[in-house]
Amino acid sequence: MAEDNTDDPLDFINNSSGELPDGIPPDLVKLLLNEIVRVKELIKYYDAIPDGAGQLGSSILNELVTEAYNSLVNYDVVLMEKYYALLQNCD
Repeated sequence: MAEDNTDDPLDFINNSSGELPDGIPPDLVKLLLNEIVRVKELIKYYDAIPDGAGQLGSSILNELVTEAYNSLVNYDVVLMEKYYALLQNCD
């Protein structure tokens, strides 16, 4: 399913002229952000499960997303790679 750029929540990366600190590949940042967006959609799914049956899954995924954001904010490449791998396995 192809999306146009108006629906892309990460379009600002493609249009950004800012540079990342040395050692951080821009592809890793974009890949991690894409996974964060995907997992945030999964969180909505878990939250919608009746009778609170999805609360544990939602809490775990929220924690992973928070830590993934922190790795981006702190420019920690090792943690970015770790959370990218972890988020890829979320379903």
